[in-house]
Amino acid sequence: MSDLLWQKPGVEVDARIQAFLAGDDVVLDREFIQDDITASAAHARGLARIGILAADECEAICRELVVLSDDLKSGAFVLDDRYEDCHSAIESRLIERLGDAGRRIHTGRSRNDQVLVATRLWLKRQLREVQAVCREVAEVCLQRAEAEAIPMPGYTHLQRAVVSSTAMWWAGFAEAFIDNAMRAGQAHDWIDANPLGTAAGYGVNLPLDREGSTRELGFARMQVSPIYAQLSRGKFEIAAVDALGAAVLDLRRLAWDLSLFTTAEFGFVKLPPQYTTGSSIMPNKRNPDLVELMRATYASVAASRTELEQLLSLPTGYHRDLQFTKGALVHAFGRGIGALALLPNLLRGMEWNTDRLARAFDDGMYATDKAVELAVAGLPFREAYRLAAVEPLPKAGADAQASLNARVSPGGGGLLGLEVLKQRLAGIRPDAVGVDG
Repeated sequence: MSDLLWQKPGVEVDARIQAFLAGDDVVLDREFIQDDITASAAHARGLARIGILAADECEAICRELVVLSDDLKSGAFVLDDRYEDCHSAIESRLIERLGDAGRRIHTGRSRNDQVLVATRLWLKRQLREVQAVCREVAEVCLQRAEAEAIPMPGYTHLQRAVVSSTAMWWAGFAEAFIDNAMRAGQAHDWIDANPLGTAAGYGVNLPLDREGSTRELGFARMQVSPIYAQLSRGKFEIAAVDALGAAVLDLRRLAWDLSLFTTAEFGFVKLPPQYTTGSSIMPNKRNPDLVELMRATYASVAASRTELEQLLSLPTGYHRDLQFTKGALVHAFGRGIGALALLPNLLRGMEWNTDRLARAFDDGMYATDKAVELAVAGLPFREAYRLAAVEPLPKAGADAQASLNARVSPGGGGLLGLEVLKQRLAGIRPDAVGVDG
């Protein structure tokens, strides 16, 4: 490992202790190092504006940061266990190339606000990605709701209940993912606050141009209080993971439906072959493994959220416990976005088995329609309810399409409200959240 930034003369560093302190930071920081480079350039330009760096020093630092960024992308530079973390790697590189100019980059900042700003920029990007995939899922669902309205059983308690349709199923998930896209945007806008310049949580005795770095980094506002900058670590991460979790929770329920609908017992749905796998021992099997892992993904996101919350049993100020927030974030968004990103094409390619859907109806599924019909004719609903239990068929008889057409309350089979949902989706513009960090 390169020399530690905080190492004191005459103090021997125990390798086992240092390994524990470093943990997985170097590996995790591969996610954040490009954002740290971006923030370092903004900090250098801010130091130049207040005379701490000469113009040529600032230019050299920014040039070397671009070279480092390119080297990372090409693989010419690898963040590995030579370094304590991405912050020390960047500073070591600048010192190696620029000498004293590189040593000046840390003036007025701490690794505390470095990790805050890098994480914040990373989270903004992740939330934009969550919002984008949720919009795409909603678009696919709306397209299929318009294209097909095949009668299908509606279930409560996993028992056949009433007549539903594939269009109603699609519309339900369309609205869910519209809300998820909105929530991701709201989380993005809430965490869109610049902590750079708050240093270790108490400010510094320099007139840092924090408003300038806020504009340069594309943040909507400056996080004013250095103490709150530290208090917000973990809190903002939880908000971001909550938004991700809302989408993955709906993914779990959708995956559960597909797990059931693809069984031989239901047979309602056929998945594209590339979304299934074979058994290692049973030649007859095709398994919906991808759908099952989609269903399992929420557990990972929820576990990460719990880890974040449990880490925050802390007083004010920075505490090393917060180092573990990075792993929870990378785990949650890595798995969560990975699962969500596969959903649009899965939904585009799945097929309904119309024969099996039609054979799944029984007369009892029309009993609610019969009860309402009798109530409209003047019977008190509870009396109509008792009569419908004996004679379940309404005037149209056992006609699934007639049942759907009669469902004219907003959102029902006869009045899906797809135009309303389209308008809501159109209102979530891709540029409705902050500028790319």
